[in-house]
Amino acid sequence: MKKNAFFAVFLAAAVVFPAAAQFAKPEDAIHYRRSSMTVLSIHFYRIANMVNGRVPFDPKVAADNTAIVLALSKLPWPAFSAGTDKGVTRASPAIWTQPAKFKDSSEKLMAEAVKLNAAAKTGNLDNVKEAFRATARTCQSCHDVFKTRGE
Repeated sequence: MKKNAFFAVFLAAAVVFPAAAQFAKPEDAIHYRRSSMTVLSIHFYRIANMVNGRVPFDPKVAADNTAIVLALSKLPWPAFSAGTDKGVTRASPAIWTQPAKFKDSSEKLMAEAVKLNAAAKTGNLDNVKEAFRATARTCQSCHDVFKTRGE
């Protein structure tokens, strides 16, 4: 798990570079954001399983996964650059027609991820549940507006 956390933090550091420098082609950006969202969701669902009682609560596992969610919550946003609205994507056109609202949604997710990570560090399941649910609501509200339904 330490390798995963290190890798996630390393990837998060990549966002300091301009999006144009990161992605040679629009399809590279689309692949990057889809991949980062997939990995984020895997770690988020690991927390969900504990919060919903499907697996026993383990404070260390929760803290490890929330740290990864925190790092990954910063990754996909530069990959929603101009020209990446075409191709194999479930990104809604609203991302490019309502950029301020999309930016606000991404910032809310990052803020909730900070709170979720802090809650997990307490080792208290009730704290994790509360922060997890707030984070999940933030994810869902963004998906409702900015993600098209799949094939």
